[in-house]
Amino acid sequence: MNICVHTLVKNEERYLWFSVTSVIDYVDHLLLWDTDSTDKTRGIVNELIRRYPNKLSFKEIGSVDPEKFTEIRQQMLEETKADWIILVDGDEVWWEDSIKEVTKFIHEHGVDYESIISPNFNIVGDIYHYQEESAGRYQINGKRGHLNIRATSLKIPGLHFDKPHGSLGLFDKDGRLIQERDRKKRIFINAPYMHFTNVIRSSSREKDLLVPKRKIKLKYEIGNSFPKDFYYPEVFFSSRPDIVESPWVRMGTVFKFRAYLETPLRKIKRRVWWGKAGY
Repeated sequence: MNICVHTLVKNEERYLWFSVTSVIDYVDHLLLWDTDSTDKTRGIVNELIRRYPNKLSFKEIGSVDPEKFTEIRQQMLEETKADWIILVDGDEVWWEDSIKEVTKFIHEHGVDYESIISPNFNIVGDIYHYQEESAGRYQINGKRGHLNIRATSLKIPGLHFDKPHGSLGLFDKDGRLIQERDRKKRIFINAPYMHFTNVIRSSSREKDLLVPKRKIKLKYEIGNSFPKDFYYPEVFFSSRPDIVESPWVRMGTVFKFRAYLETPLRKIKRRVWWGKAGY
């Protein structure tokens, strides 16, 4: 099984280095496309190219409207020569054991399966806190929480991206979401990654706001604290270029004050909304 990673970014300077280096050694190729970043993302990309000249293919796309985002994802899919793809966004960082387990399963059983469901720790506030599992809204294979399909077989007939950015998904030739296809060909593997979608991912909030849909991503929320002996992904402890900032930054006083005010309201809203939705 040949495995290719897709990473599509804009203004992802805080976690992009860690994201790419956490997976690239365990796959055959990685496509990294940038949509007109204005922070240090391009400088970090240059460092990644120097480190992985034979595995990483970079393309500068230019500014992309939300309506065109799906087209870019589709272009990446059409340019991929592989058996499986793994979607790894610039805010997703994997443990070695997790990416090893997923890729091992693909190599050993990829002919018989179509997709793999992966759980994640949804980070809020800072790297030391994560959102309660009950806040996760995805439901796949009878499971609900912080999980998603990140690995998909390209043998699915008519596999393609559809729907606008924000509700983007992978569909088959009949227009069915891949998570609605044969359940027996889809497996949950308890191989988590860290997801930084709800914290600042660029150099500042102002840079974040230049990215479509990111305005609603930041969550002022006090999450659960990781234990003091929590085992973080290995790449956070590896050497990195000077251009890559330390991830070990705690939430500021202003953020924390606002988060303490908003967190109870968020939890009440989630429980009321989900109660009405029948969750």
